[in-house]
Amino acid sequence: MKLEFLYVPTRDLRAALALYRDGLGWQEAWREGESTVSLALPGTEVQLMLDASDPDAAFGPMFVVESVRDFHTGRPSGLRIVAEPEAIPGGFMATFEDQSGNTIYVLDQSEAAAAP
Repeated sequence: MKLEFLYVPTRDLRAALALYRDGLGWQEAWREGESTVSLALPGTEVQLMLDASDPDAAFGPMFVVESVRDFHTGRPSGLRIVAEPEAIPGGFMATFEDQSGNTIYVLDQSEAAAAP
């Protein structure tokens, strides 16, 4: 399990980019469509993922695992399921909450790894 992203939902992607990219000087790492931009955080491999596709989603860490389905099946009992594993580009993602209600996202890139 590796921390890959800090997921930051936003109602205004343009304003978020003005702050994080232009104001703080963080470099754009990649984009997906018109609603998601990932920024490289200086001094770390973790990226900040700004996402305007669901502005009411919860902020939280995104961990990459080999298999979301395996993680889901063997997850620690302290993680409550918020969203069952669902397909995302290149793999699957599931959402959990810890005992304090903090959101934890778990994703894999199993489909991307299996592509020829």
